[in-house]
Amino acid sequence: MSLTGQNFIEGTLSGQGTKTFLAINPSNGKELSTSFYEATQQEINEAVEKANEAFSIYSKKSGKEKAEFLDAIADEILNLGDTLIERCCAESGLPEGRITGERGRTMNQLKLFANVLREGSWVDARIDTAIPDRQPVPKPDIRSMQKPLGVVGVFGASNFPLAFSVAGGDTASALASGCPIIVKAHPSHPGTCELIANAINKAVEKTNMPKGVFSMVHGKSVAVGMGIVQHPLVKAIGFTGSYKGGKAIFDAANNRPEPIPVYAEMGSTNPVFILPNALRERGEEIAQGLTGSVTLGVGQFCTNPGLVFLNDDASVTGFQEKVSQNFKAVEANTMLNSGVKSAFDSGIKNLSNKNQIELLAQGKESNEGFKGSAHVFKTSAKYFLTEDSLEEEVFGPSTITITADSKDELLASAKKMKGHLTATLFATDEDLKSYMDLIQILEQKVGRLIINNFPTGVEVCHSMVHGGPFPATTNSRSTSVGTGAITRFTRPMCYQNFPQNLLSDELKDNNPLGIFRIVNGEIKK
Repeated sequence: MSLTGQNFIEGTLSGQGTKTFLAINPSNGKELSTSFYEATQQEINEAVEKANEAFSIYSKKSGKEKAEFLDAIADEILNLGDTLIERCCAESGLPEGRITGERGRTMNQLKLFANVLREGSWVDARIDTAIPDRQPVPKPDIRSMQKPLGVVGVFGASNFPLAFSVAGGDTASALASGCPIIVKAHPSHPGTCELIANAINKAVEKTNMPKGVFSMVHGKSVAVGMGIVQHPLVKAIGFTGSYKGGKAIFDAANNRPEPIPVYAEMGSTNPVFILPNALRERGEEIAQGLTGSVTLGVGQFCTNPGLVFLNDDASVTGFQEKVSQNFKAVEANTMLNSGVKSAFDSGIKNLSNKNQIELLAQGKESNEGFKGSAHVFKTSAKYFLTEDSLEEEVFGPSTITITADSKDELLASAKKMKGHLTATLFATDEDLKSYMDLIQILEQKVGRLIINNFPTGVEVCHSMVHGGPFPATTNSRSTSVGTGAITRFTRPMCYQNFPQNLLSDELKDNNPLGIFRIVNGEIKK
């Protein structure tokens, strides 16, 4: 399949602009073929307007119809075959096995949402029937359910060119909710984005969806993304990326005449607490696991463990020595793009220049392409308590071990922390009994609390929460992974004294869809 470099507006190719850019192979720094057209404001406006027109049709599609659409997208992605894998590897520098696995994850999350739509109970239907003879005033018939918001803007991420991109989790959940989408393709992998956009358009045609339900625009400039955020017909934004980018989008959305919700996942240092008994009993095993978790995917995961807290005792030095030994053996590997590599190098330099931080070990180096070298540092909890910058994400293969003189100092460090996606405890049963207060503190700091596992795996399932308090995200009450993500793009709608023929099937007395509902306070089917 040949690439065109054009934008997708309501299923039609469009290249009205004069600015173009090329993708770069991060493995060698060379430009890849095909110039991509940066979208004009006119193209963005057209895409949003067509999406808004499609909303009146798509939002009324049944759960079964939307499920067939999501399944068709997954099927069409698979039909792209090796063409997708090869281009994605070339644009991301990620190995074939990783991209093949990510393709499967992308397809599976589409199919997971399809299953949720077929079952149907996700709409949270609630029915309170009328009591006309209630005294002193009659009770009206009141019913409510979740309804889609409208047009959603989705920003593709750099570190997951499939699973958090054009057909990723934000797209799957927005389409499942009944919302048309405008995707801002990530400029690091525009060819991959075009291939996926083609797959979605084929699914649109195959399942007879309105063409405006999906559009995709290219652009390296901030203006393209802001053109989506600031358009008055866009009703919500999904974003995965840096704090700087996410906060700018959040601020712009809230400065609109009509503010809109922004679900931005912006990064995290994901603290790990290795408690005393676990360190003594399994220090070497944990050191090996930490090395693998920090360097997985060249550290380019939003759940990368960037802070490791320890209570000072005789086992700490041996643990740090083992971690250092492991890090020194790690090969330098390709990072996603020059910007990511530059930001990583800057973060490492900033840490290295702090007098109270010591470099424990550095992995192997390479000047080929955009390769990053693993780093592990150490400092004290006393310094952590005075230096706010240590909590800032260094996106890449690095971590800081932080030693506390006492349990109180460890708890103080936890209390000081801002919001993160995850926190991990390595602990024995005895440790957990002794550190229940730490668990209670961390519940207020993160979206996912983990015991005796590293955080870098994010399971796509019904109960997953991939979110957390600010600045990890802009809305701690949501998740960007798992089926709970669907309600980010809906709102509750109430119907009072409506006749049966005007109600959605989800709210009718005879429950034609057979879903679970709350009827007069009882869960029924």
